[in-house]
Amino acid sequence: MRTLARQHRQQQRGVAIIEFALILPLLLLLTFITFEFGRALYQYNVLVKSARDAVRYLSTQSPGDGAAVAQNLMVYGNLAGTGNPQVVGLAPAQVKAPVWTLAGSNPVINTVTVRLAGCGDSVPPCYKFTPLVSSAFGLTFAEVNFADITATMRAPL
Repeated sequence: MRTLARQHRQQQRGVAIIEFALILPLLLLLTFITFEFGRALYQYNVLVKSARDAVRYLSTQSPGDGAAVAQNLMVYGNLAGTGNPQVVGLAPAQVKAPVWTLAGSNPVINTVTVRLAGCGDSVPPCYKFTPLVSSAFGLTFAEVNFADITATMRAPL
């Protein structure tokens, strides 16, 4: 009985490492896809937050001012426009000029809207998510075109 168990163990030697070698590419691919999906969501959230910050600041400014300020706040996260862009591939030209709108008669509602051009809806220059690696294991990963990211806020009169 012992010899049968010993023979069976010797026949199974190395099988686990072969099975692992066969499944490893699939595990790596799933890990990479999950990582890139997380990066895309993170970058989208950073862009949405920067649009909200820009429109919040501009809602306290005079109408017509602030195209450069909106660009600096959305791209660099500060009024001076210094430092690195908040996300890779983001440029000031992708931020469109803010729009102030007057609506209603009593009371008049003044709103300001900031827009980052996404390649899903706008023509270049526009922002698109670029994966870290363009292909792996024979699969090609394309750029993701975000829709336009806008934020609107009521401005005090």
